[in-house]
Amino acid sequence: MTAFFIGDVALDEYYTADRWPGRADKGMVQELPAEIGGSIANAAVVHAALGGDTQFISLLNDSPLSQRLIADLGENGVGADHMLTDPTIPESRNFIFLIDGEHVVLTVEMGEQPMWLAPQTLAALRRPGVLYTTLYRVRRLHARTHDGVLKQADLLADLRRHGRRAIFDLDVGGCTPEDMPYLTGAAVVIFNQVGFRAAFGHDDLSRIGGWIRDHDIGWVVRTMAAAGAEAFDGETQEQAAGYAVNVVDVTGAGDTFGGALTWCLTQGHPFADALDFSVAAASRSVTVHGPRGGKAGAEMVLAWREERRCLPAGRIEG
Repeated sequence: MTAFFIGDVALDEYYTADRWPGRADKGMVQELPAEIGGSIANAAVVHAALGGDTQFISLLNDSPLSQRLIADLGENGVGADHMLTDPTIPESRNFIFLIDGEHVVLTVEMGEQPMWLAPQTLAALRRPGVLYTTLYRVRRLHARTHDGVLKQADLLADLRRHGRRAIFDLDVGGCTPEDMPYLTGAAVVIFNQVGFRAAFGHDDLSRIGGWIRDHDIGWVVRTMAAAGAEAFDGETQEQAAGYAVNVVDVTGAGDTFGGALTWCLTQGHPFADALDFSVAAASRSVTVHGPRGGKAGAEMVLAWREERRCLPAGRIEG
């Protein structure tokens, strides 16, 4: 069963700084080696490393950098058979500043051009499986059919009728009532703490049971950085604790969580087990520099998790 990831892939240019400058301020940064990343691409690489059958779709220009990004996906076991091209859009790049154990990410705006799916791509997506994506991307999806044009929320509903389950990574952006045609019927909706508060105005996952049921959502997940993650399906609440580690780079931790969760669910693992495994994978990822520090086989993640569970209380390991 192939999991499709529709989103961004980019060159991540890294810098460190002692502080983030204020308005009309100046600051010095130190350049680090650039890495290939992009939030949804990172999740796809994690999914593939765990053994998942993985396809990735984005809209890129036709530059040497874009060809490098596509080649790197292939080297990481991610298929790019359905990639889309528009030579007029900018290069796909992120600027990442590591400051005091956190990160600031600036992304080059690439526009909101429609993403027209080829007939063979639509046919592949109309098979049972998982679609991991973002609101920014699904708003742009279009496809021509014998009956006319399918687009945006209608296209997503069509895929759902064909057995394609959506997992949304909403990250810091949260959602609004206008987004509900897209989110309705989703298998999983993932927020981080900032995105959850932006969407609901509070931090209490147990208060959104009605929202979950009204929109036929399978699970809502709230990731909580070092504190782990929690999930709610409108009736049952699950929690997975985080791990005390020496943080090297938090970039890609949420992507690792999402890719690992997707893999667990495609393997048929109970949601509580999937949540626990994904928190371990994300916790391990922050001990490694780079947006794809979470890339690891399942046995490596399980061994790392068991080792940390056996540590004496208060001991921190990298």
